[in-house]
Parts: sequence; structure tokens; C-alpha cells
Amino acid sequence: MTFLVKSMMNQFSKPLSLAFAVASCFSTSVFAQSNELQPQVIITAGRQPQVAKDVLADNVVISSEQILRSGATSIVDLLAQQRGIEISRTGGAGSVSSVFIRGAANSQSVVFVDGVRIGSSTTGGATWSSIPLSQIERIEIVYGPLSSLYGADAIGGVIQLFTKKSGAQSRTSLSAGIGSHHLRKVEIGIFGSSASNFQYSLNTAKESSDGFSASKPGAGAFTYNADNDGYTQKSFNGNLAWKLTPELTAGVNFVQSTLDVNFDAGPSYNDRGQQKFDNVATFVKGKLASNWNSSLQFSRNTDRVYTDASYGKGQADTAQRGWTWQNDVNFGRDVLQIVVEDREEDVRTNTVGLNGKRDTQSYALGYTLKQDGHLASISARLDDSSQYGRHSTGGIAYGYKLNDALRVNASYGTSFRAPTFNELYYPGFGVASNRPELGKNKEVGVYYDDNVLQFSAVYYQNKITDLLVSTNPCPVEVSTHRYGCAFNVNKATLSGLTLGASVRLGTWDLRSSVDIQDPQDDTTGKRLARRAKRHASFGMDYRFADLTLGLESLVSGERFDDAANRNRLAGYGILNFIAKYPLSADWSLLARWNNLTNKDYELARNYRTPGSNFFLGLSYGAK
Repeated sequence: MTFLVKSMMNQFSKPLSLAFAVASCFSTSVFAQSNELQPQVIITAGRQPQVAKDVLADNVVISSEQILRSGATSIVDLLAQQRGIEISRTGGAGSVSSVFIRGAANSQSVVFVDGVRIGSSTTGGATWSSIPLSQIERIEIVYGPLSSLYGADAIGGVIQLFTKKSGAQSRTSLSAGIGSHHLRKVEIGIFGSSASNFQYSLNTAKESSDGFSASKPGAGAFTYNADNDGYTQKSFNGNLAWKLTPELTAGVNFVQSTLDVNFDAGPSYNDRGQQKFDNVATFVKGKLASNWNSSLQFSRNTDRVYTDASYGKGQADTAQRGWTWQNDVNFGRDVLQIVVEDREEDVRTNTVGLNGKRDTQSYALGYTLKQDGHLASISARLDDSSQYGRHSTGGIAYGYKLNDALRVNASYGTSFRAPTFNELYYPGFGVASNRPELGKNKEVGVYYDDNVLQFSAVYYQNKITDLLVSTNPCPVEVSTHRYGCAFNVNKATLSGLTLGASVRLGTWDLRSSVDIQDPQDDTTGKRLARRAKRHASFGMDYRFADLTLGLESLVSGERFDDAANRNRLAGYGILNFIAKYPLSADWSLLARWNNLTNKDYELARNYRTPGSNFFLGLSYGAK
């Protein structure tokens, strides 16, 4: 471990220097009172609202202001700037994307939208390109295993997206923008409330781009096509909430998106696809006693993918339906939590033998303690699946506050990932007896937050057994699969050190993150595909009168595109520029210039990424 850290520091000295400089070169006495930031509140880490700096799990909160200020045009681009996260993408916006949290695969992390679990049960993980950033108000990222809170697949972490909702005041928002590759965006929303304790919000958006050719000639004759691969996305979301009594609230959240996108699968056909995303949740929440909060939610999510390509037409739909009953009982500052859930997954495809259902019933118990300088949490969960049987997970964490700003903590947690329907049933590939992957994670961390300066340093080690990989030849028990299969044959270790820092210095906002990691397949000794050993992000904003100018940089070391580590993806660094200017109290102008140096880099072998490009947006009433 010592050798690894020293080696990484030598090769990544500049990023590390900046991270530590932000954390250590300033004392709180330097800052004026006006520099203080409002404490962040996070829900996802414990399934209840908590002040972020009191949460024992490592976390990041991306506020509506930060989303607006970033000028990002997709969720994946926004997530790429956060610590502990890497992405891969086969082309521009709208193309197939994966998000890796702490080296974990896209299928080894869980994504929620307004408390509803989303994703594909055939491929595993969220279909990121179908989720519109235009409908998202806030994002919470929690790192580490959370299966004891959320069940299957929460090995690397959990990301929760919250859609736009109304505040105390009624308002209308409008925005429009244009950019490179004939990018066009328009959005309109209405948000309001009435004296009868009724709140509502409705927001609709459309985005389209002519795009660029997703593939390069090196992709080969069965992939490369020189045509532009554009997309059109239409989305809509709404929120209705009624305060029936002072202690009882009922409501519904819904979001829908349709993405039509072109991709490359050879030169002789106009390959295209359509992705549909629907999410609905109805809820009721209130107090059963002065110290007892209870909520009941019924939800439905559908993930539909249709392709029309040179190799044929395909359809893969996942419908998830379920309910969650959560009870939080307060004992002073301590909280006892009891959760009962049921989730049904229904897969419908045009592939013979792949269709099917599975139902998972879950029971979870947790306790959070806050006493003087001591913070602790313990949780346990049982998931009973009609397909892969029973699995129990647990987590324990302890933290001690050395003072109001500085805390040290340690934690241990177990997790698992359920096999996807492809890994179980896909003809000639799936094996019905495949078992869930199992994870055991331990970590230690140091956190500092005085509402002006924030700094965190976390070391983690996540051991995964029964790793499901594509292997050829197959084990003898499934030797009928002539061209390889999915099977529980490997082990992996996801270990690393992640550093994050941010500070406000008068008219300057500075932030940085550095990740030094070793995501390794222990069976082969190879690095996991498309993960770098070092990656970092840096950003700064300068406020001059009403004008805000910003720079952000993303740096990554080399990666490999394949499990055998034969196809190398070179390291890269890109620089983006953002400017925002309020034209009046309600109107504002935003300009973003991405990849200033026109860096040519790859996130997937022989697939293009955007060169130097711009976006110019005008908004009214945006919050």
C-alpha cells in the first residue's frame, strides 16, 4: 500500500498538490462571515434528511444552483466532474453511457429518481442517456456499499436524482439555448402553491442535436459509419402535493422522457434507436406519534429500449413495480428505522427465452446514534427473491467529532449484486444457476467542514467474490455454450484513496478532487476495463460584480478497453470555460466552451468524443 501511494503521488503530483493546498493553506480566520455556505442536507445516505457533514458515509450533494451554474448538458457530463466517478460513452450525448463509482461497474451501483429505483433488468444499471438533466433539480451521491439500506446492486454506491418541484412562491421558468453540432434546447416550467396547502409543478423540455459520427474508422467495417449521429429528446415531469392535515401529506411525482438517437453499426444502414423512460410515484407521509414519522410509497418505473439496426431489430423492456413502507422513530437525536419493501421486475423482449419476472421482498432495520461527539449507525437487511433466494447484508459505522468541524470515522459493510436477466437466461450466454456477486467493504476517512472550507480523505477496500464475467470456454457444467457464457468465476478488489476539497475565498470559489485507485480483477491480475488508476477534477469560479467566470478541468490516466488489458486508452486532460451574467433580476445569460484545447481522446476504443464545442443559453426565472 505504501509503495502504491508513493508511486501514484509521484505521477500525479500536481493534482495532489492542488487538493492539499486548498485544504491546508487557509485557516478559517482568513474568511469573512459572508463567505459561509449553508450546510447541505442529504436524504439518500440514511433514507432520512441529515446534515451532510454529520453523515458517516462519504457523499456529494449537487444543488440546483450548481447544476444551473455548471452549464452541463447531460447528467453524465455533470457526474464526470465529481470525485470517485468515471464514465465511458460510445459517442456524444445520447449514446450508450456507463458510470463507474469507486471502480464499480455500472451494474454495481443503484440509481433512484424521487425514491424510485430505475434501470434495466436485462443489462443491469441505469440507462443514463434516457434520463434528462433538464428535469433534474438536485443530485445526491453516496459512496460505498448500501445494500443494507437499498438491497441488491448497491456495491459501489447510490445516486439519487430529484426532479424539479415547487417552492413556497409561484413562478414561471423559461430557457433556450443553442450550441455546436446544431444543438437546440428549450424548456418551460410552472411552479406554484395555493393557500389550501396544494403545491404543483410542471416542466417540459425538448433537446436535439445533429451530432457527429460516433465511431472512428478503426472500429471496423461492421461498426464504422461516417454519418452524423444525432438525437432528439423530449421530456416532461410534474409534482403534485396536498397537505391534507398539519401531520399528513399526499402527492405524486412523475417524469417521462423519449430519446430518439442514431448510432453506428456499419455503413449500409441508418442505425437508430429509441429509449423511453417513465417514472411515477404516489406517496403519503405523516406522523403516527410525536416521535414517529411514517411514509408509504407506490411506484412504477419502465425502461424501454428499441433498436433498428443493420443486424436486426430488437426490443428490451423492463417494468419495475413496488411499494415501500418506512417508519422512523426518534429517541432524542437517535433514530430507529424500520423498512418493508416489495419490488417486482418484469422483462419483455423479442429474444426467445429471455422474458420473465422476479419478485423481491425486503425487510430492513437501522439505528442512528448521535451523542455528544460520537456518531454511529448500524443497519441490517434481508432480501428474499423468487429467483435467486435469500441474501442478508449489514453495515456498521462509527465517527468521532474532534471539534465542530473535524471528524474521523471508520465503517464496514456487506453488499451483493443480483445477476441480470441476460446473465441468467440469454440464449447461448446466460446460465440460470448463476449466483449474486458478494461484496465486503471497509474504509476509514477524515472530514473537515466549517461551512467555508470542506476537505475529505477516504481510503476504501471493497472485496468482491463470485464476480460475474464473460468466460470462454465455459465451465464443464455449461459446456453446451460454445462461444462463452456468464459465470461466477472471478474475484475483484476495488481499493483506493479519494480526496476532495472546496473553499470560498471572497470572490473566488475553488474545488478539487483526486482519486488514486486500483480496480483489479484478482483472478486474472488485470485492471478492470475502462477504469484509470488516477483521475482528478479541478474547478474555480470568480465573481466580478454580476459576472461569474469559471474554469473546470478533468484529468485521467490511461485505461484499458478490454478485460485482457490489450487495448490501451490513452490518458487525457480537458479544460472547460463557463460564464454567467444576470441581465436582470429574472433573466440570465450563460455561455459554456467545452474542451478548449480540442483534445482528441477516447472513453471507449474507436469511438469519438466531442471536440471543442460551445453552448449559449438564455433563461428566465431559473432557480
